[in-house]
Amino acid sequence: MTNRYFIKLAYNGSGFHGWQVQSSARTVQGVMEEALSKVLRSRIQLMGCGRTDTGVHAGEFYAHFDFHHKMKEEDLEHLAFKLNKMLGKEIAIYSIFPVGEKAHARFDATHRTYHYRIARKKNPFEADFSWYLFGKLDIHRMNQACEIMKEHKDFECFSKVNTDVKTFLCDIYEAQWTETEDMLIFSITANRFLRNMVRAIVGTMINLGQHKIDPEDFRKILESRDRSEAGFSVPAKGLFLAEVGYPEGLVEDNV
Repeated sequence: MTNRYFIKLAYNGSGFHGWQVQSSARTVQGVMEEALSKVLRSRIQLMGCGRTDTGVHAGEFYAHFDFHHKMKEEDLEHLAFKLNKMLGKEIAIYSIFPVGEKAHARFDATHRTYHYRIARKKNPFEADFSWYLFGKLDIHRMNQACEIMKEHKDFECFSKVNTDVKTFLCDIYEAQWTETEDMLIFSITANRFLRNMVRAIVGTMINLGQHKIDPEDFRKILESRDRSEAGFSVPAKGLFLAEVGYPEGLVEDNV
């Protein structure tokens, strides 16, 4: 009998080619599986709550793995401690906890929230975690686009082409731009996301904020289902997976 465990973690994606294992590139999953396998002296495979692309960060991320031994709370705390020492400063393990044998980090997730951070003032301490953009943006128009987007389900126009998904349908629950003195932050919550979707949305909304297109153009782009009609894809370094939601009782008592 195997025992299933969830890991809550965060990572700086700057030095990784995304989450998912690749044969010739350094990834978060690959580094973590190597460390886990070494500590537990068994071949460990991780299933993540999603896939982040090259250079994208995660402030909150979950993954699960199966192990043939049942570990006690103190064993899991010691495992987290060992992993944090091995993984260095790029990855932080917050907690490891047991779940039911059918609990699934990816398929049980009810929603995910992404943030995109745009620096309004050049800041060397934010250079790796935001995109500096000079010039004025019409935030009101960009938030108009957020409301338009909530009326739609099909987001093929914002998806990477030649992707292997079966559907381009997504339920967007929340989308909003907020502004502080030095930072503009886009927050979006949905049941699922397509590859490159958030970065393409942000690029298209920037065109709107710069008055290169108007809200009706944005609506037509959505209806076109054509990636070439949408705007550019903003740099990965400003994108964070900020929150992953699960059914009540699955993770909240353990994190």
